[in-house]
Amino acid sequence: MVRRVLSLTSGRIAVAILVLIALLAVCGPWLAPQDPLATSDNTLASASGAHWLGTDYLGRDVFSRLLDGSRVSVLGSLEVALTALVVGAIPGILSVYSGRVFEWLTLRLADTLVALPFLLFAIAVIALLGNGITQAMLVTGALVSPLFYRVSRAATLAVARSPYVEAAIVSGASTGWVVRRHVWVKVLPPIAVALAQTIGVGFVIVSSLTFLGIGVQPPAPTWGGLLASDLGYLSHQPWAPVPPALLIMVTVWACNLLADAIRDVSGEAGRALVNRRKARDRSGASAPLSVGGSR
Repeated sequence: MVRRVLSLTSGRIAVAILVLIALLAVCGPWLAPQDPLATSDNTLASASGAHWLGTDYLGRDVFSRLLDGSRVSVLGSLEVALTALVVGAIPGILSVYSGRVFEWLTLRLADTLVALPFLLFAIAVIALLGNGITQAMLVTGALVSPLFYRVSRAATLAVARSPYVEAAIVSGASTGWVVRRHVWVKVLPPIAVALAQTIGVGFVIVSSLTFLGIGVQPPAPTWGGLLASDLGYLSHQPWAPVPPALLIMVTVWACNLLADAIRDVSGEAGRALVNRRKARDRSGASAPLSVGGSR
């Protein structure tokens, strides 16, 4: 699947952007030219050689704060996506094979989680457990998990009715073996699409919470926090919100682009893509032979 995704222009663009964002999250604090928390008297300065994106209202280097704040945004979005994957996908697959009671309970729980406004619920949990990004992301991931539950359940139901799966069950194969051998391979592509989309949703959630000052204690930099602080000084720096907003927008766009690329290369569309490529390769290989034969 990776090769198929990279064979598409949209897939290569999405992977390149996300790899760059990941590198910023890993190396950003070390690449920052100045201390992101150090204040100075040079407040609200314009872009210059010393400060590539200027300074904020406390004289802190904006470029350094953007680099340092990328880690929180990336880790928070991954926490949301991975929590939703574990909490939603595993019960979704097991609901097909674990009996009516487990199926009914998980369906009702998924319906309940869908009805809850995850942003407000995350704020309430932070008010109870303390202002921390980890607990907020774990709770938000659990509230987003019905997406994975429904995707994995629908894909598992489609595979469970296949003749080879029914034959394996009749032959005495265990549920775990059937899931590992037959179900997981078919369920993986739609789950990968949902995972890419959820990472983008996680960026929006992290940015929204940090924009409101929730999850990260100031003066720790975050993309959403930088966007919020810049809005208070638009009369002095009207361009200041552009860099953090652009980073958030490009990252979410790349996640959705990657999800579209995975969808385009999986299932029937993926098989059609492989068949077209094989036909093109055969025609390219036979063309020199026909030319030589004509001579």
